Amino acid sequence: MNRSKKFILILGVALLSFSAMFAQVTYSPYYKVKEVNGTVDVAMEEVKKQLTEKGFEVLGTYHPEGKSTMGVLVFTRDDLKKAVISNRKRGIHAAVVRVGFISKGGKTTVSFTNPDYFNYAYLQGDAGKSSNLRKINADVKAVFRSMGSLRGFGGRLEAKKLVKYRYMVGMEGFKNPVELQTFSSFKTGVSKIQKDLKQKEGKTQLVYSIVDEKNQVAIFGIGLLNKDKGEPHFLPIIGEDHVAAMPYEIVMIGKEATMLHGRFRIALHWPELTMGTFSKIMSTPGDIKDLLKALTE
Repeated sequence: MNRSKKFILILGVALLSFSAMFAQVTYSPYYKVKEVNGTVDVAMEEVKKQLTEKGFEVLGTYHPEGKSTMGVLVFTRDDLKKAVISNRKRGIHAAVVRVGFISKGGKTTVSFTNPDYFNYAYLQGDAGKSSNLRKINADVKAVFRSMGSLRGFGGRLEAKKLVKYRYMVGMEGFKNPVELQTFSSFKTGVSKIQKDLKQKEGKTQLVYSIVDEKNQVAIFGIGLLNKDKGEPHFLPIIGEDHVAAMPYEIVMIGKEATMLHGRFRIALHWPELTMGTFSKIMSTPGDIKDLLKALTE
């Protein structure tokens, strides 16, 4: 090889290395952890034990669609809540991590939501700035890594796309929530939602809640068990393997109750969803709005 060709080769390798250094990191919405021999409830108890032993707080569990073959466990930690509640732009959506369980053929697959992915979507530009969040995310992954290997699934998106995520141009993003109700006070709104959830209005189920009276911020994780408008209708169509996407949320900030628009939240949790499949649940964003709005009226 002559000197000029050798120089070009070295230069090319250097440029490739330089580009790799600055390539955008991509994130999947979920990690698969392991398969457990046994039922969803058996797997759920194992995960709950591991989380509590590592200092995490389990906020609630439930069976999406009302099926014993599907489960969700929601957990948090005090430092996680503290880190995101200070974000008054509905950053409380990032206060929890959700674990999904789905049983097939006598084995239960365990998965969980990737906190890095959802932090960029819910905390926007603040996501990459917090060393506390990076530590918490590492601790979450360490718990599950001790149970099995972590394999990302459900698609991949760059951080810069997550911060501004929309399924398609012109559709709603994180900054376009649905306004459900404005109450006379934070306390009144929280009491109203809690009361209706206790009565299981519209076949809803309270899975978890975080209420911070000092900062007047709250989030309610709500199972949608209505067979015509809720999970039994839309999850089998768009993909039950993403069961950790559930439950849906109402957020209270001050006097205002909001929810993420279905065309944003569903697409964020199913980023590989084709337009053909999405069109099969065209009524779902409106149906979810109706179910959650009824809890605030």
